[in-house]
Amino acid sequence: MIEAMNSDKLAVSVKGVRKAFGPTLAVNDVSFDIKAGSVHALLGENGAGKSTIVKLLSGLMQPDAGHIEIAGRMASLSSPRAAHRHGIQTAFQEMTLVPDLSVLDNMMLPYAPMGITGTIRRRSARAAIQRHLEKIGFSIDLDAETGEIDLALQQKIEIARATYRNPDILLLDEPTSTLSGGDVDWLGQLIASLRAQGRTIVFISHRLREVRAFCDSLTILRNGQHIMTGAVGDISDKDVIEKIVGRSIAQTFPPRPSDPSVFGPPVLSAHDLKAGDKLEEASFDLRKGEILGIAGLQGMGQLDLFLACFGMATIRRGGLAVDGQPVTITSPVDAMRPNIGIGFLPEDRKTEGLFLKLSGRTNASIPVIERFSRYGLIDKSGEENAVRQAFDTVEVNERALWTQAGAFSGGNQQKIAISKWLVAQSRILLLFDPTRGIDVGTKHELYVMMRDFTNQGGAILFHSTEVPELVHLCDRVLVLYAGRIVAEIASGKLSESAIMRPALGHEDSAPEDAAA
Repeated sequence: MIEAMNSDKLAVSVKGVRKAFGPTLAVNDVSFDIKAGSVHALLGENGAGKSTIVKLLSGLMQPDAGHIEIAGRMASLSSPRAAHRHGIQTAFQEMTLVPDLSVLDNMMLPYAPMGITGTIRRRSARAAIQRHLEKIGFSIDLDAETGEIDLALQQKIEIARATYRNPDILLLDEPTSTLSGGDVDWLGQLIASLRAQGRTIVFISHRLREVRAFCDSLTILRNGQHIMTGAVGDISDKDVIEKIVGRSIAQTFPPRPSDPSVFGPPVLSAHDLKAGDKLEEASFDLRKGEILGIAGLQGMGQLDLFLACFGMATIRRGGLAVDGQPVTITSPVDAMRPNIGIGFLPEDRKTEGLFLKLSGRTNASIPVIERFSRYGLIDKSGEENAVRQAFDTVEVNERALWTQAGAFSGGNQQKIAISKWLVAQSRILLLFDPTRGIDVGTKHELYVMMRDFTNQGGAILFHSTEVPELVHLCDRVLVLYAGRIVAEIASGKLSESAIMRPALGHEDSAPEDAAA
């Protein structure tokens, strides 16, 4: 362990910090310390105050009371530049990259090197950035337009930019929420390297496995208050979860049917499906009452599969069937038709799943607003009743009826995004990584909602980047590799290794063998 960890030097001290937004106390008299040279986890449910602490440390907002000390001295973090002067850099979950700029331009922002004539020294900047990327083991085309790059690589660019600025204190806000297994390993190696250099890292995450792998210590917040700070090795996962949610979750995953015969006939089928740029071949039947998992490392065709089923990716070969009848789905409008009834939850709820400046009620009803229209006018009462019923099902506070979706925590935003497909009376849900960036308590609620949905006759096609979710929640799992389904694993044989071997390209698992 490095010398900094053996000393009592503190990198960050939060002293009695309070921050309110109107009547809502985001953090209330919060105090904790972070040792210099440590990797410190900040844990809590969505809305517990983690993001507020990150914004306070990043200089995006200032406390109403209390103060923050950096390296033992009171710090005025009045702006992001002030935080940078104190050696603090942040890689945000809600990424700050400019999509229309190149990777190089984003890496330079906001401190591009200037020549004496006032022009940017792009050649020297490119060379310096390229050396940095090689040092941290990250290869990317610096001239690529950032908005055309997938979310996982954008997250790595965000992290690379923060580390390029050579911080003493690095804040990683949900850095693994979009990363695949290999990218998480990359991040772990980067964290270990920075820690060995004596840097201090604050790691915000909902994934306890990564907290145990990367972190020395942790702080738990709940409802804006400090619950505990201590060594990671001194507290069990069970106790961490109970302190985060304030109650015991006796069984994280709801029980699944033990007998596959309880499932009904196929409601959504694909035959020899080739779609988009990466899906080469997929054939499957999703049965009534079933949660069918789709596993695969980043970029193996899973997104094209989901988009094709919702009419958002061009089908190049094969086709789809609903209730055993061939269907043509060329747009989301086709997918949502009552005789088809498909709803799709995309991976990025903020940019693809919600209108953040509209109310939760409007978001929930907008896909099928014509159902509530009479002679060009909206039946407000009918709309509200339908939305309220959906919000009750997913347990969203009724203030979502009139409050902007962007005002809610990530977990509640995801619930609003799901509720619109309940309002649409979808019977087939395509859930693409629905628990990304969601706290453990809300995850449990979503798991229960999913199982209740299938118990009532719905069907779910489910992709997750968290393999344990596939293992414990799904009735079957299909594994994609290089755009093809290479394994089908029945619930009785599901394990992380059973999924990961074919996901990594091992050829000892065939679909018919794994399901036998």
